[in-house]
Amino acid sequence: MQAIVAAVAVSPAHGFSKPVHPSIRLVAGWGVAGDAHSGALVKHRSRVAKNPAQPNLRQVHLIHAELLDALDLEPGAVGENVALRGVDLLGLPEGALLGLGETAVVRVTGLRNPCRQLDKYRPGLMASMLGRDADGGLVRKAGVMAVVVTGGDVRPGDAVRVTLPEGEHRRLMPV
Repeated sequence: MQAIVAAVAVSPAHGFSKPVHPSIRLVAGWGVAGDAHSGALVKHRSRVAKNPAQPNLRQVHLIHAELLDALDLEPGAVGENVALRGVDLLGLPEGALLGLGETAVVRVTGLRNPCRQLDKYRPGLMASMLGRDADGGLVRKAGVMAVVVTGGDVRPGDAVRVTLPEGEHRRLMPV
């Protein structure tokens, strides 16, 4: 199966869900044009409260469309910017590059840490976004976060290219 962009979403306001659009524009070093979470410095409210001067490692939220399907969620429902199909996002190492569409490239920075807002959207949803591996370790399923390396337009149906970093691969941690 070819890896593709399944859906794209953007919202200028801080909120939980994001409306789906026919395309989004990624801006290098900034994030998704017009999105409340774009910027060189952190924009997520809980992180701004701790340190507003930290770099924004959460410019783009990517999620695997297969999870949305399994949980009967519409694209954009849990605040993701890009839903991908056919990519093992949770298995990628830190620093993996994802080519989206013709020119856009994002660098994976870490895991999205599910929050209690998920249960306000649908009771029990947070538990559905968490699991345990064979060793009993916590598995966060809520997608990955990335920064934009090269800008460009991204649309549903666009091809996705995965480039793994050279050297030792570091496991994704929450950012």
